[in-house]
Amino acid sequence: MGAATNVVVCGAAGRMGRRIIALSHEDADATVSGALEAPGNPTIGSDAGLLAGIGELGVAVTDDFASLCVPGNVIVDFTSAQATVAHVRKAAETGNAVVVGASGFTTAQRAEMEALADRLPLLIAANMSVGVTVLLTLVEDAVKRLGPGFDCEIVEIHHNQKKDSPSGTAFAIGEAAAHARGLDPEKALVLSREGMVGARRQDEIGVATLRGGDAAGEHTVMLVGTGERVELIHRAASRDAFASGAVTAAKWLDGKPNGLYSMRHVVGLS
Repeated sequence: MGAATNVVVCGAAGRMGRRIIALSHEDADATVSGALEAPGNPTIGSDAGLLAGIGELGVAVTDDFASLCVPGNVIVDFTSAQATVAHVRKAAETGNAVVVGASGFTTAQRAEMEALADRLPLLIAANMSVGVTVLLTLVEDAVKRLGPGFDCEIVEIHHNQKKDSPSGTAFAIGEAAAHARGLDPEKALVLSREGMVGARRQDEIGVATLRGGDAAGEHTVMLVGTGERVELIHRAASRDAFASGAVTAAKWLDGKPNGLYSMRHVVGLS
């Protein structure tokens, strides 16, 4: 068995960050080597293990990202889009592997990160769940096989504290469906319908957003034809589906050559 993967958790005080810390500690092949929060966060200086509810780990939460970019550390980032891009820029200078689980990136931010991938191992995923990763492949296959006679509509629901809308996963599903049909996602995705919008175009993919309660995340893909409908659904029972996927991704990325990766590589679908 090789050495355990050293995991640095960015966004350590967040709900996802705390679960990634806990699951990394429980994993025999991973260890928590660093924890980051934004300057001014009240958890700065506290023990990451106590923050995650698993007891002391001897790893203090810091706001100094540069101090965590040391050889052998794999960065797992669940912060904001702006902070994540800055972290990837710095990691590109040191060559540290980065797993990006944040969402809400602009086209320009995403392009900048992808351009840096020749300087570090970089894995970007709108959703770290293994189930969602497989769902994307199923959507592509179903859209291709059913053809343009089946309209594609996507509905997602998340907790009431989620800031970006639609979810990054909904966008990823929409992009997968658009590519399967040979469409440009930026033109095909319709994020809202209100008023007299006219008849639905055959080349559009609708995305509807719901927010409420503590919903961890649910995505329903409806392929609606004449007289029949196919539905593909992924429901997350808790954030552990995403946190465990992030830990798996960090272990997989550890030691990989520079380049751009996705969860499809992790589960062997790419």
